[in-house]
Amino acid sequence: MPNDASAEGDTAGGGTWRDRHPSTARTLAHATTALSALLVLLALLLPNQLTLLTPSQFARIPVEGILGAALLLVLPPKTRRAASAVAGAGLGLLTVLNLLDIGFNEALGRGFNPVYDWTLLGDGESFLQDSIGRTQAIGVAIGALALALALLVLMTLAVVRLGTLMARHSAAATRAVLALGTVWVACTALGVQEAGVPVAAESAAGGVENRAQQVQASLADEQAFAKVAGADAFAHTPGNRLLTGLRGKDVIFTFIESYGRSAIEDPLMAPGVDAALADGTKQLRAAGYSARSGWLTSSTYGGGSWLGHSTFMSGLWIDNQQRYRTLTAGDHLTLTSAFKRTGAWRTVGIMPGLTKGWPEGSFYGLDRVYGSRDLGYKGPKFSWSTMPDQFALSAFERLEHGKSNHTTEQAKQRANPHHSKPLMSFVILTSSHNPWAPLPKMIGWNEIGDGSVYHAIHQAGKQPADVWQHTAQIRTEYGKSIQYSLHSLIAYLKKYGTKNTVLVFLGDHQPLAKVSGEHASHDVPVTLVAHDPSVLKRISGWHWTPGLMPAPKAPVWRMDTFRNRFLTAYGPRPGSAPSRPAS
Repeated sequence: MPNDASAEGDTAGGGTWRDRHPSTARTLAHATTALSALLVLLALLLPNQLTLLTPSQFARIPVEGILGAALLLVLPPKTRRAASAVAGAGLGLLTVLNLLDIGFNEALGRGFNPVYDWTLLGDGESFLQDSIGRTQAIGVAIGALALALALLVLMTLAVVRLGTLMARHSAAATRAVLALGTVWVACTALGVQEAGVPVAAESAAGGVENRAQQVQASLADEQAFAKVAGADAFAHTPGNRLLTGLRGKDVIFTFIESYGRSAIEDPLMAPGVDAALADGTKQLRAAGYSARSGWLTSSTYGGGSWLGHSTFMSGLWIDNQQRYRTLTAGDHLTLTSAFKRTGAWRTVGIMPGLTKGWPEGSFYGLDRVYGSRDLGYKGPKFSWSTMPDQFALSAFERLEHGKSNHTTEQAKQRANPHHSKPLMSFVILTSSHNPWAPLPKMIGWNEIGDGSVYHAIHQAGKQPADVWQHTAQIRTEYGKSIQYSLHSLIAYLKKYGTKNTVLVFLGDHQPLAKVSGEHASHDVPVTLVAHDPSVLKRISGWHWTPGLMPAPKAPVWRMDTFRNRFLTAYGPRPGSAPSRPAS
């Protein structure tokens, strides 16, 4: 710091910095004012969808700015400063929420829910770590937090500055507000538009109103859903009357990550995926299997796989985190817990994407859950996916399915009484999880070993940063990932399936909008494969398409309707007499 003598010298030599450099000071002041006005204008006009970020969106007159300026002009100084600070912080928060909306719309096909979705930000950070590395992900997280704080602070300072200047030049400010108000009213009355966008804007007020309604609806939904989850037509059906049409069968429910309708119907991705499904249909038919396929409308899009899993299994529409928590904290009957209730199956989960504890396993009625650390994998991670699908299925065969089918009854009883029962399995395949680089390749089943063989495949693969430079390349690699998952599952069934194997496989949700398109449906394919004709005969009334690929006009059901249809097809309706087990 300068001493007193130097300070006096500065004063004697010309006063403050502003006094010594008046031209520069005026320029900086004008620039700061202009930037403050621009920042406020951007906050008032910023849309919450990336596709709406066009120049015409910002060539509008926001009515909230006019009304806000008029209010600040009539307030006394102390109240004006407080109101400016509150308004600025509010605009900063609104901007942060709009930016979150943009991100969520791009990834999940929906806006950000300020009641439920804060916990998903941690999942997003974990995904970044798996995709671009821990250091870079931490850098992105710090940058995002810094941006949010900067918006709150800078927006507050901007509104306070503008309010002070308007009070200092109240006459000119009043004339400007009246003029802008008149123009806004005229544009509204005449319907004036710029590139199809109304010049008279009121989007910020509408956004605030929508947020308030969203919060209110979310809080009301929490109570309403708890009542819905407590009502279940199958809740009190005895185990000996459930799933009688599948007794003695090994039933495998398999989710393929991001396997959506776009993979089958999009012109860029469909040729390879459709060929894999057509070839798989032929291979399985030659091995004695038949299949039927349809469509389910998922409760989620682009991500949030657990919401799709729980919707499918529970028969309830689980489209947000609070509903998921409410569901898994209760005892609502799921497809998996229905198998558990019968006492006729051993129930297991194969979840290579699980890297930490999963208390939901007991809710799903699983005797044993195998996470990523339990499957014996010694190879590299493929971005988010902890291991290739073929390895996960090989581990499933080694740890559970093979023990159920490749030993005699006496040996099974001696080794483990659980293995004397057929198996119900809940399998999650993750190789088709974004960022779809690098991708694994199919290898011989006898080459898999502990997964060390995948190091060379991983090194030869593409990197996410390279793939994500071009949308067409992202979509191409996504299509390849779906093909790999399908090849893995079909090859597994062909090699290790038996006459008693029943496979249900489906997608959990569509891939994000960058792959599936801005207006893609939430539909995913679902397929049931069986060797025993009587299994498929029970669903003949579903009118699904023969084979592994659903036809464009195949039935489309909401995903939450599947559980009841399945339990009814393979067991009696509640209150009816038990049906005879399939031979």
